[in-house]
Amino acid sequence: MEINRRTVVRGAAALTAFGLAEGAAGTAFAGAPSSNSSSRTSSADSAYSLEFDSTAWSYDSANDVYYQLGKVYVTDPAATDIEHLSIYVPGAYLKATANSDGTTYTATPDPKGTLGGYSGRTAPIVVPVNTPGYAAQKPATSYSYSAVSKYLEAGHIYVWPGLRGRDTSTGTRSDAAPWGVTDLKAAVRFLRYNRGVLPGSTDDIVLFGMSGGGAQDTVAGASGDSALYHPYLRTIGAAMEDAHGRPLSDAVAGVMAWCPITSLHEANLSYEWNMGQFASTGTRASGTWTSAYSTDLAKAWPRYVNRLGLRDERGRRLELTESADGVHLAGSCYDHLIGVITTSLNNFLADNTFPYTVTTMGGPPGSGQTGSSTTYETVDDYIAYLNTDSTWVTYDATTNTATVSGLEGFVHSQKTASKPVGAFDGYSRGQTENGVFATGLNAPAHFAPLTRDVVKANEATYGTYADWSSDYGSSAYDSDFAKKDGVGKDMAWRADAYNPLYYLSPAFGGYRRSQVARHWRIRTGIMQGDTANTTEINIRLALLNYGIRDVDFATVWAQGHTMAERTGDSTTNFISWVESITKK
Repeated sequence: MEINRRTVVRGAAALTAFGLAEGAAGTAFAGAPSSNSSSRTSSADSAYSLEFDSTAWSYDSANDVYYQLGKVYVTDPAATDIEHLSIYVPGAYLKATANSDGTTYTATPDPKGTLGGYSGRTAPIVVPVNTPGYAAQKPATSYSYSAVSKYLEAGHIYVWPGLRGRDTSTGTRSDAAPWGVTDLKAAVRFLRYNRGVLPGSTDDIVLFGMSGGGAQDTVAGASGDSALYHPYLRTIGAAMEDAHGRPLSDAVAGVMAWCPITSLHEANLSYEWNMGQFASTGTRASGTWTSAYSTDLAKAWPRYVNRLGLRDERGRRLELTESADGVHLAGSCYDHLIGVITTSLNNFLADNTFPYTVTTMGGPPGSGQTGSSTTYETVDDYIAYLNTDSTWVTYDATTNTATVSGLEGFVHSQKTASKPVGAFDGYSRGQTENGVFATGLNAPAHFAPLTRDVVKANEATYGTYADWSSDYGSSAYDSDFAKKDGVGKDMAWRADAYNPLYYLSPAFGGYRRSQVARHWRIRTGIMQGDTANTTEINIRLALLNYGIRDVDFATVWAQGHTMAERTGDSTTNFISWVESITKK
């Protein structure tokens, strides 16, 4: 399979090493809208204003917190019940006087007020992205100090925007991609539009989220000021310019992503290469067309990843090569993956003492399946457990370090496939991510041209299986790819907008056409069957290859799809990380 402008899909979704793709061709640098564009919606045209009301603060005197709820952050919202935000500010950062109504306050920023080593001028702004499965983030409708206390006590300003998602579409409106990230960008722009009346540093906006939230903050962090989002931002009346007509930015300073389910364009392929090729039950059972499909997807992954041109920390190009057993289980890229797995295990051995209790994950929510716990008295006992089915780990007690010999043993022991073949772009459009790229309510859609190419190349063979249906053929993908959303953009445009590698890798047309966040912290549980190991690894490598110097990355052993941390808790570690990148 050649990966070029034609085979992947027309337009900006094309994976190409030959310059701009059509979807990005002819656009100005994304950091600044052209001066002759009408990029601001006048407040006279809308019931909503971009101006922040400094006379409408509420005050929690017990905890010294000023807050506002329900501020619509665009002038032409598509969903007024969702597209508004709340903001929570430590009292030290505002000078306030009580209004005559006896309940609200008029407040102005106090740049000299201090808390937690910050001032009213330097305080970072942290923004949660809690969108599991790319669902909506519901905005706050009432005040709760406990929900934000740890961040405020650390001196942060907490901004909670409502964001549309795949579960909030209506009969007249589709909130599928890229609307979640569009709303997030609009909220960031709103903060910058009002920087003169709000405390804190809009140069230090940090996003944090897990799973689909980690995915969307990864996309937002990679796509700062991308022109792909401008048509969507203008549609909802986002702040494109400040009150003086100067361009505003939606780039952010930092991204905290736990288990980001992202890079969806490639995810079917990586999932089968990483895990599916070692499975033989369910949709991967012998004699099914999906088993053949699994093998073909796995074979397509090396051809794709080799064209990304990723390099490790030493500048070595990472590639997969053919192997005697399995699908391309050799080469520098394979060695790098084994190295990451080995490091994860050795971090676990260094961080923990024995006896140690391992808790296995239960089934999916609602399944009634619960996890179980096993205590291992010594390291040797634990290593023996890892090697139950085959010997893939050796242990040196003198150095307390382990060596991992191969991927198959690791997968069988720690990371078995939990999703069917077509794990993200399902052959019957039945996966969560098909809904992320829906074309309307209950209208899931295909979105991955790399998957379409595999189906197209092999559907004659698949047709010989009894469980094959012509509904699964490549024409279904082509039909979905051709559909346009309410802004007039096709699937190629939308898929690129939600692909972080589109902005980070020179193999794509969006490379260096966005403002990428300067600071990244990525954590993932190595046991999760939700995505391939290569998802987070490739994001890290692409960031380093791009020139981003601060990428704090770890895969966490013995943890699954969660806010995984080697030690400590996720909130405390996140707050400490924010301090490390904003107090420099």
